Amino acid sequence: MRHLVYIFSILFFSFTASAQNSQKAKELLDDVSAKVKSYDNIVINFTYSLQNLKQNINQDSKGNVTLKGNQYVLNLMGVTKIFDGKKNYTIVPEDEEITVSKHDDNDTSALTPAKMLTFFNSGFKYSWDILQNVKGRQIQYVKLTPINTKDNRKEILLGIDAQTKNIYNLIETGKNGSKTTITVNSFKTNQPISKNHFTFTQSKYPNYYINNLD
Repeated sequence: MRHLVYIFSILFFSFTASAQNSQKAKELLDDVSAKVKSYDNIVINFTYSLQNLKQNINQDSKGNVTLKGNQYVLNLMGVTKIFDGKKNYTIVPEDEEITVSKHDDNDTSALTPAKMLTFFNSGFKYSWDILQNVKGRQIQYVKLTPINTKDNRKEILLGIDAQTKNIYNLIETGKNGSKTTITVNSFKTNQPISKNHFTFTQSKYPNYYINNLD
């Protein structure tokens, strides 16, 4: 009988600790979301890394993104993506081609740059992970596990600066063995940007082929 009581006690305390860790993780993510919403705009310089040993893939690239509400301008791997709030513009200088498409508000699975700082608000189980010292900064990691079993992502580690409550990095592990890492090199807020910053100007690309998907 004492043995059973001991086992149930361990299970109870383990469950309680797990629930408390999950709540701590959720509260930290809520703090991150609140900070993001408090900014008028955000300018991020980042490093993007993709690795898959099975497929012999090892890519590294630097990029930058400017965000304001759901609007954004993203520069990565020689491609510029603009979303003005209604349409997406993908500009590929190498091919001198621009693809134009409408934004689908019902497509909740699309992870746009605007969602990168808030995607974790739903669809995941949360757990408190390690605290790491990165060049004097205390980075607290939160593990996100997709609730949907059909999700191709196995887990995501979100590194958060414990002091500023800003995201430092994101490490996504796929079920196919791929590992995607996005590391924030600089995070600036409320920058002076022009009112036309998120406006696509076709006259800047006189010789480009325009591919309208809609």
